[in-house]
Amino acid sequence: MNPLLITTTQAVDPVFLFIFWICLVLLIGITATMVFFVIRYHRSRAPQPTSQADGNLWLEIIWTALPAVLVLAMFYYGWSGYLSLRDVPKDAMPVTATARMWSWSFTYANGKTSPKLYVPVGKPIRVELVSQDVLHGFYIPAFRVKRDVVPGMKNYAWFVATRAGSYDLFCSQYCGVGHSKMITTVEAIPPAEFSVWLDQGGSGAGGKKLLEKYGCLGCHSLDGTTKVGPSLKGVWGRKEIVVTNGAERSITEGEPYLRQSILDPKADVVKGFPPIMPAFAGTITQEEIAVIIDFFRSDAASASKPDGEQLAKEKGCLACHSLDGTRGVGPTFKGLAGSRVTVLKDGVTRTVTADDAYLRESIRMPAAEVVEGFQPIMPTFPELQDDQVAALVEFIKGHK
Repeated sequence: MNPLLITTTQAVDPVFLFIFWICLVLLIGITATMVFFVIRYHRSRAPQPTSQADGNLWLEIIWTALPAVLVLAMFYYGWSGYLSLRDVPKDAMPVTATARMWSWSFTYANGKTSPKLYVPVGKPIRVELVSQDVLHGFYIPAFRVKRDVVPGMKNYAWFVATRAGSYDLFCSQYCGVGHSKMITTVEAIPPAEFSVWLDQGGSGAGGKKLLEKYGCLGCHSLDGTTKVGPSLKGVWGRKEIVVTNGAERSITEGEPYLRQSILDPKADVVKGFPPIMPAFAGTITQEEIAVIIDFFRSDAASASKPDGEQLAKEKGCLACHSLDGTRGVGPTFKGLAGSRVTVLKDGVTRTVTADDAYLRESIRMPAAEVVEGFQPIMPTFPELQDDQVAALVEFIKGHK
């Protein structure tokens, strides 16, 4: 980092400490003087006034001049710090921060977007501030940066992350019911790692990237949790009750509904949620909408496939079979697929290959061939469907 560069933290902290210590000295001095006068000139000690002075020119000059000098010093020191906050270094890296209800999106010069602000350590960052709806506030306490993000008005902030780490980034202006959730982070990483991250591609890499770009994940989750808006997990083909022109009706969330919900979200509002989603007509392209809808469709397709790991956890397989090679109640899954195992079948010991057929049979009829050295205590699972058994087999094969 440039040793001559004054960071925003270095510009703000000395001014704060200067004003703090002046205020502390004045507080102690004035309080001590008041206590002294209360005790020294209490009515019990001085029932009648003894002083005949009606003024003191030098005292009046001091108590006028001294505060004036202190206030001017505070102003000069604060003004110098403010200029440092507005004077952006010439080599600062540009990033555009887009605020919307209720999320942040950061766009880099190569078009890449991210819901978090990734920055290289030691590099000045100039953040152009844009609001797509209401008044927001760009606030990073760690770097002493706080600027309003006003719709239709150009504004900016800059800072330098001198050390690697994760720093909170808040919205400092009340911007609606989801204001408290409008939180993200500044991820300061070494310059080499940042270059690798930045070169990983732009926002068009997939539907999830587009959801991040347009701030959708600030109000909608992908894991099933309810936020300001309904979760996007399993949205494709899901049945919902929506309110249309004040009347409730049942719909299936397919391509027409999803497309309309992006362009005109207030047309059909899911029951139980407020109609606060902004319209993206004129903002998002038809190609991007198609990518997002394909993301929902593929997510639904993958969700319909059984998850072998989840099944192994639900059925208690991992309570008896380890994944790291350690011996448990049953043989470890690590390296089991394709290996040669000695089993006992109908009282006869023989060696077999743990191929797909063997693994399927061991799940369906675990007592048919018991691995030597283990007890035949594994229960049967008649409720498992063929695709679930196949998912468990693939899960076992994945642990070489």
